[in-house]
Amino acid sequence: MRIDASRAWGGYAAVMTGMAAWLALGGAAEDRARLSVLDVERINVREPDGKLRMVIASSKRMPGIIIDGRDHPHPTRTEGGMLFYNDEESENGGLIFDGRIRNGQPTNGGSLTFDRWHQDQTVQLFTDEKGAKRRAGVIVNDHPDGPMDIAATTRAMALPEPARSAAFRHANVEFQQRAYLGRKADGSSQLELGDAAGRPRLRLQVTADGRPSIALLDAGGRVTRTIE
Repeated sequence: MRIDASRAWGGYAAVMTGMAAWLALGGAAEDRARLSVLDVERINVREPDGKLRMVIASSKRMPGIIIDGRDHPHPTRTEGGMLFYNDEESENGGLIFDGRIRNGQPTNGGSLTFDRWHQDQTVQLFTDEKGAKRRAGVIVNDHPDGPMDIAATTRAMALPEPARSAAFRHANVEFQQRAYLGRKADGSSQLELGDAAGRPRLRLQVTADGRPSIALLDAGGRVTRTIE
C-alpha cells in the first residue's frame, strides 16, 4: 500500500487542529461549569493569588478565627454558614445559623455580622428563638482599639467570674453595646441607646400589650424621666 506523504501531513494537521480546539473548549469548561446540583461540606473562595475571601461550610467544616491567614480555634462557634475575609485574609464578618429541638422546645437562630479590624462584630442583624422566648433585631457595638488576643480569650472562657471579665479586658475583647432596635424576649419592641461605656441612657418602648413609653436613664441605670 502506497502512502501519499502530502495527504498524511494534511491528516496530521487536521488531527492536531481538532485536538487543540478540544483542549481549548475543555479549558473553558473548567473555568466555567453549569451544574444542576452540587453537594459539598465546604467551599473556599480565593483570590488568584490564593488569599481566602469567603468560606461556605457546614457546622463541622467551619474554620476557627482566621487572622492574617492563620487559623485559630474558635471558643464558641458551632453553627454552619458563611464567613467573610478582608484583603489581609482576616475574618471581618459572616452569616451563621442553626436550629433544632432542645429539651423538648424549638430553638432557632441566625446572625449576619460585620466586624471591626482584628476585632469582633460592630453591627449584627440577628434572630434568636428559645421556645416562647424570642428576640430579633439590630445591634451596634463598640470594640476596643487594637486587635484582640485570641489565645487569651480562649483561656478566659474557662475562668469563673469575676476573673473571666478581667481576663476578657486583658485580652482586649470587652465591648459596649451602643444601640439595640428590635423585639425583646418579653414581647416588647424597643429602641435603646447607650453611652460610650455601654450604659443605657435612652429607651423607647412599646410593651406586648401596646403601652408606649420613653425613658431617660442616668449613668447608674436609674430612670430619671418617663413619658407615657
